[in-house]
This record gives sequence, structure tokens and C-alpha cells, in this order.
Amino acid sequence: MPSTLRAADTPRDRWLDTAGLLGVCGVVAAVQFSIAVSETLLWLTVLAWLGTVFANRERATVPAMFWPLVAYAAVTMVSVAFSLDPRTSLYASKQVLLFLVVPVVYRFARGERANTVLHVILTFGALSAVLGVVQYGVLGYDNLAHRVQGALGHWMTYSGLLLLVTVAATARLLFDRKDRVWPALIMPALVVAILVTFTRSVLVGTCVAVVVLVAMKDFRLVVAIPLVGAAVLATIIGLAPAALTGRVYSIVNVKDPTNNDRISMLHAGSRIVRDYPLTGVGPDSIKRVYKMYRDPGSIDWNAPHLHNVPMQIAAERGLPALAVWAWFIVALGVSVLRLFRRGRHRALAAAAFGAIVAMLAAGMFEYNFGDSEFLMLFLALVTLPFAAERGPDEPVAHP
Repeated sequence: MPSTLRAADTPRDRWLDTAGLLGVCGVVAAVQFSIAVSETLLWLTVLAWLGTVFANRERATVPAMFWPLVAYAAVTMVSVAFSLDPRTSLYASKQVLLFLVVPVVYRFARGERANTVLHVILTFGALSAVLGVVQYGVLGYDNLAHRVQGALGHWMTYSGLLLLVTVAATARLLFDRKDRVWPALIMPALVVAILVTFTRSVLVGTCVAVVVLVAMKDFRLVVAIPLVGAAVLATIIGLAPAALTGRVYSIVNVKDPTNNDRISMLHAGSRIVRDYPLTGVGPDSIKRVYKMYRDPGSIDWNAPHLHNVPMQIAAERGLPALAVWAWFIVALGVSVLRLFRRGRHRALAAAAFGAIVAMLAAGMFEYNFGDSEFLMLFLALVTLPFAAERGPDEPVAHP
């Protein structure tokens, strides 16, 4: 007869459980400053997860939304097998291992620990934002040739992480009844840091996600958004340097050459999908064929990716991969909304749903789902509400 015991029942088990929680906190903190450190901490946390599973003889459980990710990893491997450059594609596809963020967060961030992990994300996001503001105001990172990037290697990665942190802070500010002071305090730094990165896709993603979160709070508040938006825009115009206001205006400028180049990339992607509909050209292989498919008047002759998440997935991995990715997004979004309506952890569920909306909105203009740092923090955020539902002492069956 099996007996039911609580997890972390012995000193060894408690040590592994604590190590796993510290590992998760370390991953979501370090990813905002160093991909090497965050990945190292992730693999150590995975080892703690496996050790916990074996030590407790427990069944390794994952949220249902994890299985579409497994399927996506599988179709990615099929794409690798038929790639134009299998070696390059195989190396690039190691990114699917980052999907292990989901089970480790689900196991170690249970119950109120999920809110602790979110607090760590916000705190280190605030530190990263302050660093970016200092770079802009003091160190001369104030133009498109020399852009704010925090402690990371690229402004796009840095701004993408700020996007997720800002959306999470907004969700806590709107839906958390106890912990609203800290997100309110850090919000100015986050917003300013996003603006000074000059990253238009992130600005669009932030605005769309915030509007959705406000509508989730009270749909009647949506009518005030144009007034607030106009006030914010007027403030930016009045206080911000011309380079920054010009960058904001370029979002809606149909004559902007980089906007036209994004359209050219979509044209090229559709031609690639037409020729390689089932398996694509292979992960990280767009740059091998882009010259052959680009529009004659496009600016970028050697685009490494197509600056659009659905098109990038379809072109490099095939239409079946795009269908599986869409399955993941829909399944995740529906599950998160159910948790939100249940009302037990509304701030966490809202942060997760806001992250989905932000990723999709910004992902129409940037391949953010393919950015390792962005992907790690995104998966952690969307897993937190599922982990919170489990409770801190979920029974574990021992044979």
C-alpha cells in the first residue's frame, strides 16, 4: 500500500527544496544581467529538481501548457534534420532546453513562493532599469548608434526583459491587494528605461499589454486611456530630447525606411514558406537564404531573422511548427485566464496574461521568442500562477 507523505519531509529533502527555490530566484534575477550565469543556475536548479524527484520518489508533474512546448521541441528537431545547414540548426535548437524553466518553476515556486519569485523579478528589473537610465543620462548611451543595453549584450534583449518586468509590475499594481507600494515605486524607472532604449517594438508591446490589463481590471477604465495616453505623449514631447520624440513618431511613419524593411521581410518570409512549407530552412538558417528571397529595394541584405515571431517560426521551422506554437499560445492563454477568473492569484495570472499579450504585440516587429534571456523570463512569468495554485505542501505519493 502506498503511503502519502509531505514533500521535503527529511533534512535532505528540505535542503534540496530550498536549493531549488534559491535556484529559481537566482535564474530570474541573473537573466536580467548575464545569460551565462542564469543558464548555469538553471542547470543547477534542474539537477536539484531531478534530485528532489528521486529523493522523494515523487511523480514529476508539469502544467498542461508544457506539453505543447514539448511538441514544439519535437517539430524543431524534425526541422533540424531537414535543415539547409543541420550543424548550425542543431546548435541553435539547444534553446529548446530552456523549456525546462517550466517544470523547475512549477516544482519549486509553489504557493506563496510564487509571489516571492515575482518580487525578485521586479526588484532586479528595477536595478537593471536604473542601470539603463544611468547609461543614458551619464555614460552617453543616447542615440541609435550607441543604445542603452544595461548589463546585457544587446539593447533588444535588454528592452525585451524590461517589457516583461514592466507588465508584471503593472499587473501587481492593479490586482495585488497587499504589495502595491513596491511596483508603484519602481514603475517610473522602468518606463523611462524602456523609452531610452529607443526600441519601438517594446514600446508598442508595453502599451498594448497595459491597455489589456486595465481592461481586465475594469473595462470602463479603457475610455480614460486615450486621455492618459495623450497626456503622456505631451509630456514626452515637452521633456524628451528630439532624438527620442522622433523615434516615437517613427512608429506610425509609413515612410520610415526601417518600417518598410519590416514589410519587405514579411514578403521574403512568405516566399521562403512557399518553397519550404513543411520543415522550413532550419533554425538559424534564414541568413543563408535571405539574399535570394529579399525584396529588391530592402535595406538589410543579410537579415539574421525576419523580425516577426509567427513568420520566423514558419520560415525556419515550417507551418507544422507554427501550428504547434499557436497551440501553445492558445492553450497557455486560456489556462491563465481560467486561473485569473478563479481569483485566488489574480496578480500572478494577470502578469502571465500580460506577458503573453506583450510578447505577441512586440513579436509582430521582433523575434523575441527566439531570444534566450527573454524566453527564460517569459516562461518563468507564465508558469508562476500555475505553481501558486499547487500550494506549498502538496502531497507526494511514495511507493
